[in-house]
Amino acid sequence: MGKVLVVFATRAGETEKIANLIAEGVRFTGNEARVKNAKDIKNETDLQGFDAYAFGSATYHGDMMAGMKTLLFLAEKAGLEKKVGSGFGAFGWSGEAPDRIFETMANIFQMNMVTGPLRLKSSTLGGGIQMAQDYGKQIAEKLQV
Repeated sequence: MGKVLVVFATRAGETEKIANLIAEGVRFTGNEARVKNAKDIKNETDLQGFDAYAFGSATYHGDMMAGMKTLLFLAEKAGLEKKVGSGFGAFGWSGEAPDRIFETMANIFQMNMVTGPLRLKSSTLGGGIQMAQDYGKQIAEKLQV
């Protein structure tokens, strides 16, 4: 059984909802998932001890939330190379944050990424609940490879 850390930075609460749905999808597969707010990660050791990571942020003014930027700087020192990784987030208009998080994890941290980031306007619109849960299942499947 793998352990997945799902970390979110949110402005209005939607990215937190998505994080919890991703964790639910991970748990459906029999794996363990822990959800944390980015502001509760104080140093790189808070990121250690997991097999997979899902980092997510809302997009605000075309960028990720400041808490996620801080988390990514800490994660760079956490030794996440070859760990399973994924990026996600909510957005209103543009949605760049999940893409930037995903690319940082893939190219800077050299993580074993799932296929593409998850970008949702809302967890409750257009099948968002199912898409977020399925994304969690994809993370768990990647642990088995």
